[in-house]
Amino acid sequence: MELSCKTSYALLALIELAAVYPVGETLQIRQIAAIQDIPDRYLEQLLATLRRGNIVKSQRGAKGGYILAREPRQITLLDVITCLEGADSQPEAKDACPTNLEMAVIGEIWQEVHATANTVLRKYSIKDLLEKRDSRKQLDIMYYI
Repeated sequence: MELSCKTSYALLALIELAAVYPVGETLQIRQIAAIQDIPDRYLEQLLATLRRGNIVKSQRGAKGGYILAREPRQITLLDVITCLEGADSQPEAKDACPTNLEMAVIGEIWQEVHATANTVLRKYSIKDLLEKRDSRKQLDIMYYI
């Protein structure tokens, strides 16, 4: 399994939104793009998809921008991946009939791989990513002093 560029950029944007969530602040696309070095137009498309998936909300006006639709701890990595990549990215056991015994065995193992991956992705939230980033930033600051 690989992490797509689309999902990577979306997770970077969500980390930034999670950082300002406690104070209720919104971030504009250009702010997020500058902080994370993401192309503006691409980020705009990603945030529109995340908005339709009820992961972020948009606000219009002078203080407009994007904000998380739920608390960062309530948004799992699986939620984000499913929103962006679709449920079709998950294999289904009944999709294809195995042509032989070997293919059936391979299919069963592939199902187990996806089930394990989904368990891990369900376990971690956007808040977890933010906390891991912030703790590593602290270590970097302490190291350089």
